[in-house]
Amino acid sequence: MSMGCKRRTGAVVMAGLAAASLAACSHSGPFHSAPRSSAATATIGVNGYLWRATLDTLAFMPLASADPWGGTVITDWYANPEKPDERFKATVYILDTRLRADGLKVTIFKQSKDAAGQWVDAPTSDQTEADFENAILTRARQLRLSNIGGKG
Repeated sequence: MSMGCKRRTGAVVMAGLAAASLAACSHSGPFHSAPRSSAATATIGVNGYLWRATLDTLAFMPLASADPWGGTVITDWYANPEKPDERFKATVYILDTRLRADGLKVTIFKQSKDAAGQWVDAPTSDQTEADFENAILTRARQLRLSNIGGKG
């Protein structure tokens, strides 16, 4: 067998192996589950309006973590440029798949700089958390109404 023939044979074998590898990635076989409908793959574990409204309402704060199946949104610390000696962090728990006022829990954390310039925990008012909850609920209702209005 000539050297050129061996190279061609090697190239054909490599191409065959590559094709077999790609075929193994196909969606058939004993370990492949039935395809899901688009509605099933698009669902999340919590109310979609509350989820989107939470992300919209907290968009001004840096996002640290978001879990749409568990319904948890955690922001990183945010300091208002007009008050750089204070910073806030938010955690939102979406507790229901229905759009309900009691399906949402907001916790706001606050820190202030002390005389030494170190961040120390500071109390927040319950009204601050209620204001965030109301803003999220209002936005969720707007999203729901715009979705209903768009279908008619």
